[in-house]
Amino acid sequence: MGLIIWLIMGGVIGWLASLVMRTDAQQGILANIVVGIVGAFIGGLLVSGGSINQGVSLSSFLVSLVGAIILLALVNLIRRGSVR
Repeated sequence: MGLIIWLIMGGVIGWLASLVMRTDAQQGILANIVVGIVGAFIGGLLVSGGSINQGVSLSSFLVSLVGAIILLALVNLIRRGSVR
């Protein structure tokens, strides 16, 4: 059950981050899931030293969203040379 929650939350977080960074038209559902999960890991590294939170809360959701936005900004910087 935990894997399904990770995939759903990763997809939602990745989708929201792609809307914020205006890259939604460039990526599909699989990319949104990957961005959301990797963004959650990046956010966890920045906030709590790399621990993975097992629970779903508003604060963990926001930290994951910020991590996903940072990830998309870095990808845009590497691809285009600008963050947008």
